[in-house]
Amino acid sequence: MSPSDLPARRARVERDTAETRIAVEVDLDGGGRADIATGVPFLDHMLEQLARHGLMDVTVRAAGDLNVDAHHTVEDVGITLGQAFRQAVGDKAGLVRYGHAYVPLDEALSRVVVDLSGRPGLEFHVDFARASIGTFDVDLVHEFFQGFVNHAAVTLHVDNLRGANAHHQCETVFKAFARALRMAAAHDARSGGAVPSTKGTL
Repeated sequence: MSPSDLPARRARVERDTAETRIAVEVDLDGGGRADIATGVPFLDHMLEQLARHGLMDVTVRAAGDLNVDAHHTVEDVGITLGQAFRQAVGDKAGLVRYGHAYVPLDEALSRVVVDLSGRPGLEFHVDFARASIGTFDVDLVHEFFQGFVNHAAVTLHVDNLRGANAHHQCETVFKAFARALRMAAAHDARSGGAVPSTKGTL
């Protein structure tokens, strides 16, 4: 089966709560197009990295209670993006399943490893050099990934191996995340279309 014969891997998810209203669209076989507006500029920048380096098209529209802070918006974008990714990836038949990437940016280096396991699990080890990047609270990076992992049902290990600039640290994390997802969600031509598990399901 050629790539053009494969089913489209797209999804749209909306989340509407008392704190946020979010709409996410993903196309896992896109070209890296990003159309992002969350009201949190640094999050927008990181999601643009996800799209470009993951070679997926990502659209996000979010309206949250930013008068309180960015916590609910960032977390709920992670949740909604995770839901969309899980829908788009489908039953994972014929996929690689595992992905990993190391990404440097000047003095910073991060490693991300992902398993499309069907089980949510996050190991997040990033010691940011400072507490905020501009007005963005770096604690929210963990909240984004926790939301994504819980709803995408993936196992994710995030390690910043070195870095002295918090912006560089965070950007290498998101770029490595993008590359790892891209690898894991790729079609494995040698799989014969089988689900990559001895259980026969993920």
